[in-house]
Amino acid sequence: MSLFSKLDPHTDKALAGLRIVSGLMFMQHGAQKIFGFPAPAMGPFDIASQMGVGGVLELVGGAMIVLGLFTRPVAFVMSGMMAVAYAQFHWQFGGASFFPMVNQGELAALYCWVFLYLAFAGPGAWAVDHVLKRKTDLT
Repeated sequence: MSLFSKLDPHTDKALAGLRIVSGLMFMQHGAQKIFGFPAPAMGPFDIASQMGVGGVLELVGGAMIVLGLFTRPVAFVMSGMMAVAYAQFHWQFGGASFFPMVNQGELAALYCWVFLYLAFAGPGAWAVDHVLKRKTDLT
């Protein structure tokens, strides 16, 4: 038995940790856009603008990811939103460079792939999705 095989029973908890931490960090981006907290807002946005809607999706979607509520569809939508953010906004920085280190798109790229992984892998442990599944299994 290898050292790493001893970690196998904890995979579900590690996945939950990734989900919870990613969701909490994502919520901060939404809170920044909407409330100017925990960092000053990037600029005044109309809530109906693309940045305003993005902020709402980041805040609400991030909270749903933290709770593990409808994890797979929410993570899929958030992944798509980050792909659009990368292509539409970050690509413009650094002389229209594709490279995330140049166009400041590291976070958008990472969130895109983390959320896509969650869409495939599911919520892991400690998720409301498990409670909802048990209730539907009983009926």
